[in-house]
Amino acid sequence: MPRSRTVLIAFLVVTAANLLANATGGGLAFLLTKPLLMPLLAAYLWRVSAERAARPDRLLLAALAFATGGDVALMIDGTGWFLAGMACFLGTHLCYLAAFTRHGAATALRRTPLVAVPLGYAVLTVIALTWMWAGLTDVGLAVPVAGYAIALAAMASTAATQGWRVGLGAALFLGSDLLIAAGVAEVAQPAGAPVLVMATYAAGQALIVTGRAAGTGTGTSTDAPVTPATAPATP
Repeated sequence: MPRSRTVLIAFLVVTAANLLANATGGGLAFLLTKPLLMPLLAAYLWRVSAERAARPDRLLLAALAFATGGDVALMIDGTGWFLAGMACFLGTHLCYLAAFTRHGAATALRRTPLVAVPLGYAVLTVIALTWMWAGLTDVGLAVPVAGYAIALAAMASTAATQGWRVGLGAALFLGSDLLIAAGVAEVAQPAGAPVLVMATYAAGQALIVTGRAAGTGTGTSTDAPVTPATAPATP
């Protein structure tokens, strides 16, 4: 078995342990597993690149490093730590945005039907911010969350050009952040929200990383970037 696959299995095991800890209130298991998730994905990316005699994408590695910082910051209570976590994840989205743009996202999004993707995410962002605005204002987070949401929507839009796995991963990442923001604004808190947040986040990040890894290196991937001829009409 390739070492990259072993690392990916380790990521799945740690993710399952983290979700179980979230569901059962296992505080120590949660504290031990969450900081390991993104480093394991980074290790997978590094190994799969080495196996293909290619260099790992430094922007993706930087994105995962920022995400690790965000994961740790959000484990600590307090508005200051929440803002620190949001700043780290902003770095994640900007790194992904740069990586996807480097692989032709900006050009692809100017063509039909992919041009509808950023429009769809823009509408979703406006609707979500309008819904949460009063609650976010009450806790003094409306403006920073709005700025973060714009970067997140831009990242998700460019991800749609990189193949179905990357596009779906970015959409799940966006959904995870939407659940967090809705909880902070106190407009919605579905049953099992912590599990849903981590499940969509971990799945989203894994799909982005494995999708980009499949799209580079060997030239034989079946998960090639989406082209205007095959892209979905909506995000």
